[in-house]
Amino acid sequence: MKKSLITLAVLSTLSVGAFAQGYQAGDFVVRGGYTSVDPSSDKAGVYVEALGGDTPLSVSVDDNAQLGLNFVYFLDSNWAVEVLAATPFKHDVAIHDPQGIAAGVFGVEGLDVDDITLAEVTHLPPTVSALYYFDTNSAFLLYVGAGLNYTIFFDEEFKAAPKSLGFNDLELDGSFGLAFQVGADYQLNDNWMVNASVRYIDIDSDVSFKIGEDIKGSADVEVDPVVFSLMVGYKF
Repeated sequence: MKKSLITLAVLSTLSVGAFAQGYQAGDFVVRGGYTSVDPSSDKAGVYVEALGGDTPLSVSVDDNAQLGLNFVYFLDSNWAVEVLAATPFKHDVAIHDPQGIAAGVFGVEGLDVDDITLAEVTHLPPTVSALYYFDTNSAFLLYVGAGLNYTIFFDEEFKAAPKSLGFNDLELDGSFGLAFQVGADYQLNDNWMVNASVRYIDIDSDVSFKIGEDIKGSADVEVDPVVFSLMVGYKF
């Protein structure tokens, strides 16, 4: 029995060693799986010219999960370049009116818009990063990364209720920002692996809209999400 356990331990060590050699120059990895974008919980103040500028109103963005993809090319055993992609993320934008000023603004007695969903926006956050893999001499490969993100917003649309109050022409500007991450691959064999990572992406957007034809409003939204991913990867 003892001999069998020793044999099993040796074989296991040899097996891990066979595919725990890390990456080499020219290796190309494709990953795909669950990715969640969790925006900052900070609320952005709303500016409305007709109300004298800053108002007690604010907006916030909720989280969303989609299929995440990334592509990694290794320059050597430590350095790699990664491109992050995903299916489009959709976020609800909520409006907050703690002082109940909406009733006076819109002339509707008893109107309560606090914490209601104001709009829905869609975005893509393509990101290019440089990764550094640490030498671990095991199947568990830890890395850190930093890069540049450009977030594209599209299909910005107010919900039916805000539209009925005159909200229109919603637009979010694109955003350039830095991205940082820490992650790890666990090699299952020579080609397959599982991956987990956490990123912080600096995403800020200037938001503009109208109420009716003449009232202009805006907000400076700091999305600044933390992005969690759990993926399966394949090395070519």
